[in-house]
This record gives sequence, C-alpha cells and structure tokens, in this order.
Amino acid sequence: MKIKKLVRTMMLAAAGGLLFVLTASAQALPPAQPLGARIWIYHELNPNESMAQPYVRIDGAVVGASAPGTAFYRDLPPGRHQISVDSYVDDGNQTKIVDLVPGSQVYAKIVPFGDIVQGGGEFGGGYHRNTYYLWLYPPEVAQPAIARSQIVAAVAPR
Repeated sequence: MKIKKLVRTMMLAAAGGLLFVLTASAQALPPAQPLGARIWIYHELNPNESMAQPYVRIDGAVVGASAPGTAFYRDLPPGRHQISVDSYVDDGNQTKIVDLVPGSQVYAKIVPFGDIVQGGGEFGGGYHRNTYYLWLYPPEVAQPAIARSQIVAAVAPR
C-alpha cells in the first residue's frame, strides 16, 4: 500500500517537473524579429528510424545538424532563401526554395527514408545509407510537432 502511494507521488512530481520545464522553455523563445523572418527546422523522433543527424543548410551554409526529436530555428532577412538537408540520395526532394516576407515563419521537416539504399549479405553484414527529404508544412501541423520536440541551438556539431 505504501509503495503504491510512493510511486503515485513520484509520478506526479515527475509530471509536474516536466510541465515546468516545457512551460519555461516555451516562454524562453524570443519572438521573430518584426522586420525579419524565421525558418523552423524539425525532425520528429521515431526510434525505428536512423538516429543520424544530417546537416541542414540555408543558402549553402550549414546552420545545424538535425537530430531526431529536436527543433531549431534561424532568423533571416526577408527574401528568397534555399533550405536543404544533406542526404546520400539527391533526387530533388532535399532542397526547397522559400520566399520570406517580414514577420513570416516557415516550417521545414526533416523526413528520413531508411529503405531507399540498402543491401548486402543474405544473413547479415548488409549496408544502409541515410536518405532524407525536406518537406514544408503549414503552422497548424508543424507547431504541435515542434512543441513535442526539444528546442536546440542552431549550430553544427564539431
């Protein structure tokens, strides 16, 4: 009886702590600059897919590595920008051109495709190449996914 009460208390405390962390991190995000625009990059977590972290580029420059379960953003001046994700296969689905207006936000999702390039031995020892697509989503789809993600700094790993 005491163990059940202790477990329930611990679960409530953990849930409260998680709620605090989520609320605090959501409030810590600065708003987009009124004369600028923002590009969000997110990569939903699926433990059945590769945990690789492909580089994301804006206008050819690496702005971050997209880890599963994370999201980051980059504030940019208005205008035409190219967003891309590094991938083993380059079939045109890795790059998007976006036209940003002041105050706008664009949501780009990194989508892994694990079965495009694979093969090898019949009984193991095979190979697999990480292939990623970049898809643009509307705010009503992207914002809930980003809210479930860990917000990270938009920097590339060393």
